[in-house]
Amino acid sequence: MSLTGQSITVLGAGIAGLACARALALRGARVTVLEQADAIREVGAGLQISPNGAAVLRALGLGAALDRAGLAAAGVRLIDGPTARPVLSMDLGHRDFRLLHRADLIALLLDGAREAGVEMRLLHRIETVDLTGARPRIVTAEGAALVPDLLIGADGLHSRTRAALNGAAAPVFTGQVAWRAVLPEADNPAPVAEVHMAPGRHLVSYPLRGGTQRNIVAVEERNRWVEESWSLRDDPMALRLAFATFSPRVRGWLDRIEEVHLWGLFRHPVARRWHGGRAVLLGDATHPTLPFLAQGANMALEDAWVLADSLARHDPPEAGFAAYQQARSARCARIVAASAANARAYHLASPLREIAHLGLRIGGRIAPQAALRRFEWIYGLDVTAA
Repeated sequence: MSLTGQSITVLGAGIAGLACARALALRGARVTVLEQADAIREVGAGLQISPNGAAVLRALGLGAALDRAGLAAAGVRLIDGPTARPVLSMDLGHRDFRLLHRADLIALLLDGAREAGVEMRLLHRIETVDLTGARPRIVTAEGAALVPDLLIGADGLHSRTRAALNGAAAPVFTGQVAWRAVLPEADNPAPVAEVHMAPGRHLVSYPLRGGTQRNIVAVEERNRWVEESWSLRDDPMALRLAFATFSPRVRGWLDRIEEVHLWGLFRHPVARRWHGGRAVLLGDATHPTLPFLAQGANMALEDAWVLADSLARHDPPEAGFAAYQQARSARCARIVAASAANARAYHLASPLREIAHLGLRIGGRIAPQAALRRFEWIYGLDVTAA
């Protein structure tokens, strides 16, 4: 259908919501984004944009902003955590991988959405989403009722839109928790993502913001349940103790951390219904994924492009929603499963650990890019060219 003049409401001003808002507005839609916070901001975490996500940002006209905000990643190194012995190095210099702060990605997407004419409405905390009528009906915490023509639920892990379409679903604790922190960096480090591995735990680190900061994500297996929240603070000493057997380099990073957040990692099912009642799901509301392939932001960007493109190509809107789900569901389910499997590979115990590391070292010498090619089905897809 023609999106020119079409009124569309997006719930959530995260990566998925802002990217989709710009994609729709560039096609002529009148887009309003509703955000519950008093300001659009992101705090305290880095992320990796791989070529499949970068392709979307460039197609949205945000390539120059991406280049300014993100470091071009030169490689990935897998390292034995306790000994610091190299296991495998993968060269990324020939591909469009970027390392950037989540807040910087949100900022460039927000600027892009506003430049395209998107209206931003803050302080809209959604209490209910009702999809039983001819049009979606949403009610805010202040009691205001809104009835948009089309509704896009980019409202995250605890999506009201998803619940309206699929009912309540209880996530499953994976037995893993993750700490995240950002610390100052003065050594101008190489733009390389490092994965330090040990039985039952691993730590990922890479530089941000021109090498002036370092991102840390550390994962530990444990039986105790931890709240599924990005805002739960922890004592930095707990993180240091969990990785006390790691190399002096890693311990040096952890000794400098003054503030750290902890969250439990939960496995959520991919939504069964992605659309209905002139509403559709987007990003984490549809297919939350564990962080072990660094694909959450990239999947959100892919979703945003494919949904806008599907709506522009199909009439009525429900046909566009169906085309979007058909194009995305199998790929997203495969990425969710692959992300969960990758954590197990990082946490191997003896003797499988030594066997696997030896195989990676030999493979790295014989065919240095073979390990990266295993994920070409992820990185090599450009949804903007499909």
